[in-house]
Amino acid sequence: MSRRLWVERNEDGTWEAHSDDGVSLKFGHGEGMFNPVELMQIALAGCTALSSQYAAEHAIGEGAGARVVVNGTYDAEEGTYLRFQEDVTLDATCAKPALSQEDASALKERMERHISRGCTVKHTLEKGAQVSVNVTVRS
Repeated sequence: MSRRLWVERNEDGTWEAHSDDGVSLKFGHGEGMFNPVELMQIALAGCTALSSQYAAEHAIGEGAGARVVVNGTYDAEEGTYLRFQEDVTLDATCAKPALSQEDASALKERMERHISRGCTVKHTLEKGAQVSVNVTVRS
């Protein structure tokens, strides 16, 4: 299911993520760059957005999508994020016909169900996936 991914350091000190099918993404700690924790937050927000997209488009029309904002609570002593808060906003004011309060509530519930079932990034973070690291030094 997953494709092979890797990161490599560029000559300018930035990093670049790659996949076997040619996708790449630059990241780092400099100005104008996303850092790894921000990429994790983007993955969470992106998964939420994609998971809720069907419900939004079904109710409002093609091209509809939510804005997802993610904030994190960081524990500097432990060097870890304790929690992430996602705020999902769908602007349904353009819906034809306009959504009633009842329709809006039903759409909110559908979106929440889609996110709960379909967001694998959310599931992974909630379960606390184990990570192993194998270091090889070629000499």
